[in-house]
Amino acid sequence: MASIIQRFRSRWNAFLGRDPTNELRSGEGFAYSERPDRTSYRYGNKRSIVSSIYNRIAVDVSAIHFEHAKVDEDGNFAEEIPSGLNECLNLSANIDQTSKSMLQDLVQSMFDEGVVAVVPTDTDYDPTTLSEQYDVLELRVGKIIAWYPAEVTVRLYNERKGIFQDIRLPKSSVAIIENPFHSIMNEPNSNIQRLTRAISNLERLNDQNASGKLDLIIQLPYVVKSKQRKMEAEKRRSDLEEQLEGSTYGVAWTDGTERITQLNRSVENNLWEQVKDLTAQVYNHLGLTQGILDGTADEKVMINYYNNTITPICSAICDEFKRKFLSRTARTRGQSIVFFRDPFKLVPVSQLADIADKFRRNEIMTSNELRAKIGLRPSKAENAEELRNPNLNKANEELKQDAADSGAGQNLDDVTELINNVLAKGELLNA
Repeated sequence: MASIIQRFRSRWNAFLGRDPTNELRSGEGFAYSERPDRTSYRYGNKRSIVSSIYNRIAVDVSAIHFEHAKVDEDGNFAEEIPSGLNECLNLSANIDQTSKSMLQDLVQSMFDEGVVAVVPTDTDYDPTTLSEQYDVLELRVGKIIAWYPAEVTVRLYNERKGIFQDIRLPKSSVAIIENPFHSIMNEPNSNIQRLTRAISNLERLNDQNASGKLDLIIQLPYVVKSKQRKMEAEKRRSDLEEQLEGSTYGVAWTDGTERITQLNRSVENNLWEQVKDLTAQVYNHLGLTQGILDGTADEKVMINYYNNTITPICSAICDEFKRKFLSRTARTRGQSIVFFRDPFKLVPVSQLADIADKFRRNEIMTSNELRAKIGLRPSKAENAEELRNPNLNKANEELKQDAADSGAGQNLDDVTELINNVLAKGELLNA
């Protein structure tokens, strides 16, 4: 492992060493009234139910535990690796975001754009060189604005200057994650896009109906065909508008021969039915239900949702992180990026005791591990850390005592010594 001085000399930052080369001191830069690096949806997605769907899935993905770990030959989790990448996945991704905020930003941007880039903005070695031995110290989500055969141009937020900056990086050092549901969300004629357009049209009609217009038609007592009659009709319309606008209560007068028809009633259309049908299709394709969004779904529905919706997204993130941020040597030595979901989050309290008993009897979890899952402090009992079935298997001390007792009964010398001790105690009592 390199020393601290070597790591400091070889440390690499994505924004340093590029034109312009002048850098600002810490604390300087542009100031904003709102957080500038916050994820912002496109206009259509921002004003529809689509944004709530994206946010719900992103929050659930950020609740999954990602870890830089060592696995065995079968790919099972063996131990955690204390690295900078593991800290980015579990604590702090950059100076502005925690690990969960970064994951939520990643998923929301991926849904909105279709593909997203995760750039290691700070590493201990330069990842753009031929060397693959580097550790990721900071991660940030960016938008890909240009594609090249071996490179991409990514728009990233530069926390040193407080602005977004376009940088060109090799694809080998950037995690490029594509939306697993691209055909449902991001295709031009996909269900999400059709739903967004239908909701936009429906809102536009609602805005027109609520704009305050009267939509009146005035039928004059003469035929309006000549130029002079049209000028008289236009003057009559202007007079009626002035009366309504200048009146406190919106009252105007008309001639007895004139007839007024009001048209400010909603025009019948099937937009609302289209919105409901498209929403149901989107829910079905994404494995969602209304109960998932409002928090009333049962355990079976949530398991189906996690397996069909959350797991593909987490797998796409882990595979790309493993491919780009772990070298071939590290992968051959058993390093990987894995994710876990706490199964106890979906278990009702009424079933928790029965499940805990089964886990302990089948030697899956110890008592202290189970206590930690439900938020209790570890027990100081000697058998609290033992992975054994308390109903069948005896503790080590009990087995040793049984073996000692059995050996004493089978050894003739031990039996003779035991008889002599008893006789000696009897003589002392008689004396």
